[in-house]
Amino acid sequence: MPKTAPLTECTEWIDLEFVERERTPREIIEKGIRHHLAGLSLSNTVILLEDLGVDRSRVAVHNWVQKADLQPADGESPDRVAVDQKAIRINDEQYWLYAAVDPETNSILHSRLFPTYTIAIAREFLTELAEKHDVEDALFLVNDADDLIGGLRRENYSYRVEQHGFRNSVERIFREVQRRTSSFSNCFSHVDPPTAETWLQAHAVWWNHT
Repeated sequence: MPKTAPLTECTEWIDLEFVERERTPREIIEKGIRHHLAGLSLSNTVILLEDLGVDRSRVAVHNWVQKADLQPADGESPDRVAVDQKAIRINDEQYWLYAAVDPETNSILHSRLFPTYTIAIAREFLTELAEKHDVEDALFLVNDADDLIGGLRRENYSYRVEQHGFRNSVERIFREVQRRTSSFSNCFSHVDPPTAETWLQAHAVWWNHT
């Protein structure tokens, strides 16, 4: 079984208001969510819970993550924002994961799944980012992606084309997503896009608190 963070790690970032409808103790749900997001597959998370004396199914663990509805916190004011997009497969279709990262803290500020990548999509993503965080005076770091550059220009944001340096922070995020989705054969299977996006948002919250 892959190694994960210690069982004593703080889980205050997991909101378990839905627990009232669950028959599983709160601390067990916290451990299941945290260890699944940290690296365990659903099957290995079930084995972990069995070792703790709790018998729950893969579906139960999956539902805990979905019901927790974890979202990265709002209200940041970063000096720089690294932005990028990456192809993510959901069943047999390709979607695009857009992400904005504060390279000073390596925190994910915002992420979204879209069915394609265009300037209009990039503008929508940037608008959502600005609704959550104060990025008006931030310098955006981007590679040579036409959609993001076009979106930044249309929204009148300052940006710099950068292949490495501070922009490596967003590349690390995508490498972590790829590492985690390797548990799903590099693909979300038998789920709809909103379900995949909920998992990705939850994973972003875990990343920000690691």
